Amino acid sequence: MDLSKILSITGKNGLFKFISKTPNSFIVEGLEDGKRFPAFSSDGVASLDNIAIFTDTDEIPLTKVFQNIFQKEGGKSIDVPKDNGAIKSYFAEILPEYDRDRVYVSNMKKVFHWYNILVSHNLVDMEEPEQENVSEGQENQ
Repeated sequence: MDLSKILSITGKNGLFKFISKTPNSFIVEGLEDGKRFPAFSSDGVASLDNIAIFTDTDEIPLTKVFQNIFQKEGGKSIDVPKDNGAIKSYFAEILPEYDRDRVYVSNMKKVFHWYNILVSHNLVDMEEPEQENVSEGQENQ
């Protein structure tokens, strides 16, 4: 799953696909409505592959969280629970070690909403992104 060109923009609902870069902005397209517009770096643009969820020991990439949901739901979208307790309970099922002090219900709702958008566009899968070799002559030991 490659989410490097899928963006979140602070203050805007939904997810956006990176289209191109201009000298002063990015051109993005809303995944839900298909509308294109400029986004500026001051808008708080973040690529989903750079976002992680805090755990008790480390951080888990958001892509791994999406894969956990995908596996649990059999590749289907989820019905987001309405009750905060049920939301926390479901999130604990997909990521038992999440940091209960730093991951808020609002973060969980956003993860669920983003997951549903990505699933509706067939952007979630169980494949790990390919990593480039630092040096081509390097052998595994």
